[in-house]
Amino acid sequence: MNKVRYRFRFYPTREQESVLARVFGCCRYVYNEALRLRSEAWKERKERIGYKQTSAALTKWKREPERVWLSEVSCVPVQQALRHLNSAFQRFFKGLGGYPDFKKRSHRQAAEYTRRAFKYVVSDPRNPTLSVSGLGRLKVRWSRDFGKRQPSSVTIIREASGKYFVSIVVEETFAKFEPTGKSVGIDLGINCLAVLSDGTRVENPKHTNENQVRLAKAQRVLSRRVKGSGRWQRARIRVARHHERIGNSRKDHLDKVTTEIVRKFDRISMEDLNVKGMVKNRRLSKSISDVSFGMIRRMLEYKCERYGRELVLVDRFYPSSKTCSSCGYRLDVLPLKLRSWDCPSCGAKHDRDANASQNILAEGHSVSARGGRVRRPKISLGSLGCSGRRNVNHLVSRA
Repeated sequence: MNKVRYRFRFYPTREQESVLARVFGCCRYVYNEALRLRSEAWKERKERIGYKQTSAALTKWKREPERVWLSEVSCVPVQQALRHLNSAFQRFFKGLGGYPDFKKRSHRQAAEYTRRAFKYVVSDPRNPTLSVSGLGRLKVRWSRDFGKRQPSSVTIIREASGKYFVSIVVEETFAKFEPTGKSVGIDLGINCLAVLSDGTRVENPKHTNENQVRLAKAQRVLSRRVKGSGRWQRARIRVARHHERIGNSRKDHLDKVTTEIVRKFDRISMEDLNVKGMVKNRRLSKSISDVSFGMIRRMLEYKCERYGRELVLVDRFYPSSKTCSSCGYRLDVLPLKLRSWDCPSCGAKHDRDANASQNILAEGHSVSARGGRVRRPKISLGSLGCSGRRNVNHLVSRA
C-alpha cells in the first residue's frame, strides 16, 4: 500500500471563504511567529528550539488578549502549521532544502486537517460527502472513485490565482506493469525535451514561450498598479493565472511522457543532472526552468517505484556527448553549438543527443552491475550542489 495524494477543485460559499481566510491567516501567523522565535533563539543564544517549545508558545499566545483570535478557528490546521515548520527545519538540517521562508498573504495558502477534524462519508461512490470542522460540507468536484477507503488527511488550498482545491491522502495499491525486457537511455535537452536510445525524440513544447506575450502584458499592467490596491490585486491574480496555466500544461505533458516511458521499458537510465547549478547559467536559465528537468526526474522516480521498474542514475560528469558510442573514442572539447560530429577514430557520424542516449544506456547497465545508484535515491534537487562556474558550463555543454 502506498500513500498517494489527489487534488480536486473545491468551490466554497461566501461564508466558507470568510472562514478560510481567517484559518489561512492564523496558520500563516503561527508559522511566521514560530519561525521568528526559532531564528532569534539561535541567533541570540545559539539555542535550538523544536516543535515542543513552539507548541507551548502557541498555547501561551492563545491566552493573550491581543491574540485571542487564534482560538476562534479550528486548532488542528494551526497546530499542523507548526509541524510543517518543524519538517522544513528537518529538511534544512539534512541538506535537502534551504532555510524556511516566511509565508506571504499573496502566495499559496494551505490548511491541513487530520482525521479528527473532518468527516468523509461514502453514501455515493461518485459523489462522497466531505465535511470539515468549522466549514461544514464542501462542494468538491470529484473526478475519482476511492470506494470505501478513508483519507488520512485533507488539505484545503487556495492558489495565488484565487482558485480553491482539496487535497486528500489515501492508501492505494498499484498493479505492477508487465515486464517488457527492454531498456532505454534518456538524454534530456532544451531544443529536444528527450532523446531516447531507441531513436524516439520527444519535442519540447516550450510552454513559457507560447504564453510569453500575454504573460509579459499582464506583468506590465501589474507593475503600473499601486501595490496593495484593489486594481493591483486583480492584476496580480491575472498574472498568477497565466503562471498557473503554464505550470498545468507543463505538468500534463510531462506526466504523459514519463508514464509512456515507464510503461514501455523495464530499466530506465538517465543522467544525475545538477539542475540547481545549471540554472545559474544566465543565458539558459529560463529555458532550463521551462523544460523542468527536476520534475521529469521526480516523476520517473515515483512511477518506477510504483509500477515495479528500475531507474538508474548515471554520474553527472560522465561525458556522454563527447564519447563515441561505436568505438569509445572521447573528444577533448565539444562546443554546445555543434549538434553533430564525426568520430576521428572510426569515422562514425553521430547526432549529439542520440549518441549521448546510447552512451547513457550502456553506462546505466555498468552502473547497475557495479551496484551504483539504482532505483529511487532519497535525495532532492535542493541537495545537489555545484562546485563552481566550471561545473555549470560543463553540465550545460552536455544539455
